[in-house]
Parts: sequence; structure tokens; C-alpha cells
Amino acid sequence: MKPRILFLCTGNSARSVLAEATLRAWAGERFEVFSAGSQPTGTVNPFALRQLAAAGIAIDGLRSKSWDEFAGADAAPLDLVITVCDSAAAESCPLVFGDFLRTHWGQPDPAAVEGDDHTKAAAFAQAHRIVKARLQALLALPASVWEDRAALKQALDRIGLVQPADEAPQPAAAPHNLPGH
Repeated sequence: MKPRILFLCTGNSARSVLAEATLRAWAGERFEVFSAGSQPTGTVNPFALRQLAAAGIAIDGLRSKSWDEFAGADAAPLDLVITVCDSAAAESCPLVFGDFLRTHWGQPDPAAVEGDDHTKAAAFAQAHRIVKARLQALLALPASVWEDRAALKQALDRIGLVQPADEAPQPAAAPHNLPGH
């Protein structure tokens, strides 16, 4: 069976949709991929749709939906829930319960960016760069990690810190007062 992955945020209009559509396009044969929100906006942000289309990713059928579709007693079980809200900005992440792995891949909400269309499009492009970097790391996990729940949880949590290569923090210079330096 394919692992069932849910990307979860508050509004399900931007970050979670970017992640859902991108992972489905890149590895739909390996996973069942969904997105939802705890307080869905009801529409996918048009800048998210434009960003996906510009990247050549299908947007047909994408919609803003409630977590309730995946939490009911008759819902198919999930294997992994990835929250993508920005807790650093005091954005509330949905609380989820169930017998699945949970990890947090927070990032700023591009839908919250104000300004002209160019500024908003740039925010969505940056959000998508972060999503793509993390999804590449997810897809690079060896099969053996997927067989060990504790190892998978650690790997997924580390992926939540991944930034695009052009945005990676620079390592600090090595101290010169250590032995051998």
C-alpha cells in the first residue's frame, strides 16, 4: 500500500496546496497525497495556482478542504501528517490526533504577504522553493528509514528545517583556539 500523506495548515489555500500538488506531481506513484486546513478558506489562493502552473504542475482538482474530511470514523487512515503553519509568527497550527506520524515543516504564509502582485508572486515563489527543497529531501530518504518509525520521525523532523540551497544558513567559522587548529 502507498503511504497516505496529509499536508495540514490553517487555511489550506497556499503552503499545504503547494506541497500536495508538488509531491503528487513528483511521486504520485509512491504516495497518496492530500492537503487540508483546520479553518479552510474555501478557495485555493490564485497565486498558489499560478506558481504551480508556472512550474508545470497540474492544478486540476485542487481545492481548499477541511481536515474533517480526513478525521472522521469512516475516513481512510493516514500514515503521515505534516503541518506547514508558521509557529514562529504565532500562527496556530491544528492539533491532530491519530495513529500516524506527525512532523512540522513550518514556514511563513505567502498568503499573508501584502503589496502589489509582483511582491505576492515573489512570496509564493519563495514558499514553493522551500516546499520543493523539503520534498526533495523526503524523496531522497532511503527505503530502510521508512521501515523504522523512530528513524523516520527523526528524519522528517530534520527535513522541516531544510531550506533551499541558495538560502541555506552559512556555517560558522571554525574556532581557532581548538586543539589542531
